[in-house]
Amino acid sequence: MIPDIETAAPSEIKHFQEQKMQETLQYLSKNSPYYKKLFANGNIDIYSIQALEDLQNVPTTTKTDLQQHNDAFFCVSRDKIIDYATTSGTLGDPVTFGLTDSDLDRLAYNEAISFSCAGIQKGDIVQLMTTLDRRFMAGLAYFLGLRKLGAGVIRVGAGIPELQWDSILKYRPKYLITVPSFLLKLIEFAENNQIDFNASSVEGVICIGEPLRNQDFSQSILAKKITDKWHVKLFSTYASTEMSTAFTECEFFHGGHQHPELIITEVLDENDIPVQEGESGELTITTLGVEGMPLLRFKTGDIVKLHHEVCGCGRNTTRVGPVLGRKQQMIKYKGTTLYPPAMHDLLSYFEGVENHVIEISTNDLGTDEILIKIAVKNEDKGFLESIKDHFRAKLRVTPKVELVSSEELNKIIFTPMSRKPITFIDKRT
Repeated sequence: MIPDIETAAPSEIKHFQEQKMQETLQYLSKNSPYYKKLFANGNIDIYSIQALEDLQNVPTTTKTDLQQHNDAFFCVSRDKIIDYATTSGTLGDPVTFGLTDSDLDRLAYNEAISFSCAGIQKGDIVQLMTTLDRRFMAGLAYFLGLRKLGAGVIRVGAGIPELQWDSILKYRPKYLITVPSFLLKLIEFAENNQIDFNASSVEGVICIGEPLRNQDFSQSILAKKITDKWHVKLFSTYASTEMSTAFTECEFFHGGHQHPELIITEVLDENDIPVQEGESGELTITTLGVEGMPLLRFKTGDIVKLHHEVCGCGRNTTRVGPVLGRKQQMIKYKGTTLYPPAMHDLLSYFEGVENHVIEISTNDLGTDEILIKIAVKNEDKGFLESIKDHFRAKLRVTPKVELVSSEELNKIIFTPMSRKPITFIDKRT
């Protein structure tokens, strides 16, 4: 299931994207309150933007813009919105995304051709190990894409190794969709319960949220730990709610393929200037064909490198390499993008917390680890669980939380070497 445009000559793909870009600009100029104002304030003539390079004449859009002007990005009335999704914002409050019926069809198409990159075909059985609830777009996208592709879906949800293995052994899926570090828990459970995982039906895993490759496309520590024991193919897929588009690896494992009919990509330096070919920068995207909340030159915050060499799979599309790092303090934790302000805000919800420090480190799997040290007024066994439950409800993840004394914490927060209280420490390698 490879769309014709993805095997076309690069010049043809560029011309095609320029036509789609002009359609998007006209749609935004007509329907988006935010971009109407942006074009007017910047004296931007959208009809002068003909080539992809001309996009540099338009200011970028940031996560903060989305949060501060959320409603102004909607291009349709609320009665046209079929599904609501949210993503975390830089200032703490979530950003709402509304999808129309057309957007859901586009989302299904995106995931269908993305899964096709990884080899999933009609009739294959796929075990979906992510949530479809909590306003989480990814789980819904996966389900819609597999349905469109004609694959069978086992909706198990996240966690619970015993339940996952029960479904694997009963329904014999060929593929799994999960956060890769959870595969280690599946392996551990299998080893402890005499399950021969290498004799199971699973041949491949679509992995989300955590890096599988280094910049040279060699396996990450996490990927190697998995495949040293479980002989399955691990496919990386990279996406975000804002993009409504996925970049998924093919069988050659050299970056996630871009779908030119769905998205335009740029990689920018700190001054919002495109980097030289082969250099890393912040991935900046323009969505194509989105009806409810399209975005123009949106800065994702992820530092990546684009790859343009011809791929052995026959696609001539640009590929997005592994995420090199996070812009400023972006945290990727168990498949979810987090920012410290959101966590600080959630902790301030609890009156019993006297003070706190958030520490980010790199664990032995090469992925981000969050440790929150808190000092409380009155120790209560149920208090830590309340904090974890609140994080799970608001941010969909549960970090490690540790009780420490006020004296110990104050030595970290109020250090003489800093003019400001220190409540965030980045120890990542």
